[in-house]
Amino acid sequence: MGTRELAGIAGPLYALPYGDFVAARTAAAKDVGSIGVSAAEQRALAAEVRALPKPSVAAWAVNMLAVHSPGTLQELAGLGASMQAAQAALDAAALRILAQQRRELLAAAVKTAHALAAQQGRAISVTVATEVEQTLRAATADPGAAAAVQSGCLLRALSADGVDVVDLAGAVAVPGSHAAAVTRTRTGPRTDAGTVRKPDDGGTAGRSGAEPADRAGHRGEAAGGKSTEQPRLRAVGKTQVTPTPSVVERARAGLETAEEAAAEADDDARRAAAELADAAAESIRLADEVRELRRRLDAAEAGLKGARKRHELAAAMAQQAARAADRQRRKEVLARERVLRLGNTPEA
Repeated sequence: MGTRELAGIAGPLYALPYGDFVAARTAAAKDVGSIGVSAAEQRALAAEVRALPKPSVAAWAVNMLAVHSPGTLQELAGLGASMQAAQAALDAAALRILAQQRRELLAAAVKTAHALAAQQGRAISVTVATEVEQTLRAATADPGAAAAVQSGCLLRALSADGVDVVDLAGAVAVPGSHAAAVTRTRTGPRTDAGTVRKPDDGGTAGRSGAEPADRAGHRGEAAGGKSTEQPRLRAVGKTQVTPTPSVVERARAGLETAEEAAAEADDDARRAAAELADAAAESIRLADEVRELRRRLDAAEAGLKGARKRHELAAAMAQQAARAADRQRRKEVLARERVLRLGNTPEA
């Protein structure tokens, strides 16, 4: 069974609210007969539908962006292409501007993800929001990751450290169905100078033409219809002849990259500190609640003990009173019988 039929079923499933996925997947597997394929193909397709994994909450939140706010992901992908081109050209000034733009876009995208998730009935935590941001940052670092998040069928969060490949193994529900999205990478946002930075098209879409040759062998031709599961952080195009950068320029480019990484690490640290503060406050609140519940439990147990004693005393008194009443009733009967005897006896 090809990926087209499966992708046609998977897409709507991964666009559903998080809690509806399992029931909808089961219903979709039962309804494959309506596709109009042979019985054997129906059975195979139904098995593939039943095997579709449920996404993580972070992946689901990114899928909500792909479904309800695709322009957000397209803008991030375009900015990523611009950053890759600037990095290949060792353009430190452009990298500085683009890094600031990425921070702003990521913050806005995570905020949108929060809102969309809430609209779909599933609020996301600080930890999940961090995974969403890491996934979106990976999308700006690699065209393959950008295509994966735009597929709307993401299964898990992604991450990129700026050096190694973005691991896409098992990241998308229908492998290969997202490869064509690599060619849809948009041009990057404008810099402060008013110019638009693009990757060199050099005959292939969404590729930077200035990537070093020793990295070129690790990527396939996206525009030619071939896909790769783990594309490099820089896309490959035709080799450009660029002036050899000086040692100072290389050092400045390295400094800009390090500054960006440090700023992102600071952001991560601030988010972690905020989450720690929230967790500490929640722990204190729950500890206070536990103490209050224990106090109330102790009071209730003391009250129960006193009530049991009163119950035992009342039961004993009731038993004594019942015996006394029984004795009095017997005396009453005897007295009545004596009166009757005396009344029937003639006087002398």
